Amino acid sequence: MQSPYPDPTGEDESQSITNRRIQRLSLHLTPNYPQPQNDATHHQLQLLECAKAATLKVDTDSLSNYLRGKHKDIQDRVLDYFNNRPDLQTPLEILKDDHRELCMRQLVALVRDAGIRPFRYVVADPAKYFAILEAVGSVDVSLAIKMGVQYSLWGGSVLNLGTKKHKDKYFDGIDNMDYPGCFAMTELHHGSNVQGLQTVATFDPLTDEFIIDTPNDGAIKWWIGNAAVHGKFATVFAKLMLPTHDTKGVSDMGVHAFIVPIRDFETHQTLPGIEIHDCGHKVGLNGVDNGALRFRSVRIPRDNLLNRFGDVSRDGKYTSSLPSINKRFAATLGELVGGRVGLAYSSVSVLKIAAIIAIRYSLLRQQFGPPKQPEVTILDYQSHQHKLMPMLASTYAFHFATLHLVEKYAEMKKTHDEQLVGDVHSLSAGLKAYVTGYTAKSLSICREACGGHGYAAVNRFGSLRNDHDIFQTFEGDNTVLLQQVAGDLLKQYKEKFQGGTLTVTWNYLRESMNSYLSQPNPVTARWESEDHLRDPKFQLDAFRYRTSRLLQSVAVRLRKHSKTLGSFGAWNRCLNHLLTLAESHVESVILAKFIESVQNCPDASSRAALKLVCDLYALERIWKDIGTYRNVDYVAPNKAKAIHKLSEYLSFRVRNIARELIDAFDIPDHVTRAPIAMQSDAYSHYTQYVGF
Repeated sequence: MQSPYPDPTGEDESQSITNRRIQRLSLHLTPNYPQPQNDATHHQLQLLECAKAATLKVDTDSLSNYLRGKHKDIQDRVLDYFNNRPDLQTPLEILKDDHRELCMRQLVALVRDAGIRPFRYVVADPAKYFAILEAVGSVDVSLAIKMGVQYSLWGGSVLNLGTKKHKDKYFDGIDNMDYPGCFAMTELHHGSNVQGLQTVATFDPLTDEFIIDTPNDGAIKWWIGNAAVHGKFATVFAKLMLPTHDTKGVSDMGVHAFIVPIRDFETHQTLPGIEIHDCGHKVGLNGVDNGALRFRSVRIPRDNLLNRFGDVSRDGKYTSSLPSINKRFAATLGELVGGRVGLAYSSVSVLKIAAIIAIRYSLLRQQFGPPKQPEVTILDYQSHQHKLMPMLASTYAFHFATLHLVEKYAEMKKTHDEQLVGDVHSLSAGLKAYVTGYTAKSLSICREACGGHGYAAVNRFGSLRNDHDIFQTFEGDNTVLLQQVAGDLLKQYKEKFQGGTLTVTWNYLRESMNSYLSQPNPVTARWESEDHLRDPKFQLDAFRYRTSRLLQSVAVRLRKHSKTLGSFGAWNRCLNHLLTLAESHVESVILAKFIESVQNCPDASSRAALKLVCDLYALERIWKDIGTYRNVDYVAPNKAKAIHKLSEYLSFRVRNIARELIDAFDIPDHVTRAPIAMQSDAYSHYTQYVGF
């Protein structure tokens, strides 16, 4: 049946199909890009490629300066310091207890000897703090986590949940490492459900003290970093209980934070009423001393309540500027999103290192080839490009997205704008979940891409994979965080149709939802030219259309199932749909930031390289979910094939500048520390390592 819509070329449909077939037949005779070949003949066999597009000349220094930004100097200071201190470098084979002591010495040396004071930037300049954290993580991921526990969590809780009296008393000791501390939130029975914590802090008006108690084994504080060996204080999250004169006897005011000393300052012995146990050897991060804490009627002064959002007077009266337990709880957790921001940012750093190792090796390693000709570099195989080039594109995309998150977080800390707080909360939840999940999968792909040599511990994939794995769980389980993003999207969806305002991150939904509620354009659904497919507007519209479609459809399903299953049952019935919605939204935000970063790049050669990488990221993601677009005729069959073909072609072109792209990350050999990724004579480094 003939389409009622006109063809954009002015041809009838049968003529258009004929022309497309002729075009495809001609491509078999003159393909758009050459098949993988060996290095010796690679230049000559790129003639067809060069005919299609000018060869990109990438100014690596300019691109690197654009990527690394204004905090390059402080990062170089960190890296140079540890490079010049062999006694502070983590050996490949190290026992758990030795690793813990080394990690503590590394952090103390960074602060006291190198003179780098991360705590001073936690609130004043978060972007600088996260830049230091990234550099420290390149030295040892355990060191980055230990630093994060000390400054983001323990120190951050004092700064963000306390008031002036707490900052005056504790700031210097936290800053100079005299007061190593813990962040005691997670319990054996409650991790994600923080409102379900069972530890209690009961006010005693006779002594003007709080009594901290662990009522049962399930309430033992578990996985607490710095607790097993080094911590002297803990920020303990507990239900604040006030005595009353009614039949209940006490009133639960919700979860609050309290500073609890756990070890003696002189002897370092555990204080009375406190039990500390070692959580033992872990899958990774064994430089961090995780422990379990139990409290048996431990008394602390009333002033140890971190009272920014709620306070108790001498006579036991509770006051707060926030009217409800839920509001206070949201405000408390809202001030702790810095940990999620740091994990998302650090996860990108791990992904960069893994990608560099795998790609450098793949540019060096040769296997097989045409008869009687030199062997072919494995990155010239299409299958290897398919593994690593979209990953490299994603690494760039995540870099710009997490940099944007850090900037938003820094702005939030300065302005305390309520709308911005909500925006950063959702953005940090989404990016932390998405980026850490992607990195975890990519680490295994990078290991595989390096074959047997990737399995050698010295080449780092094992330690990176093991150390990073927990990023998917702490600071919020990824599945739970994605549900928070989905919940916020549904809230915005509801407000849109009630005339409310959308927060910054969701603004695109207003226009996209209007587009979704109309039928896809059957004309643009057929457009398949390279210019069209590489148009940022087409790419972003496609990402946002998918998110809007998922949002509208899950809202309908939830409404339907709520009638029979209730709200909880309906949510559970639609859970996979909700997670897909959240991931789709995060991808839309990532692409928008990538496109913006490409456009803002001042150097022309760098901008051209970034545009190529951005196009690969966008089209590869569209192709991965092509079923969604085909199901609603957003993309016609011929256009779907064109997207796939162009994605493969862009992957080939990115391969041609892969060395420049990874060099632009400016991560030197002494940071990657993998013999198979050394920039000069990698095999020589590797054979020397094993003793030849």
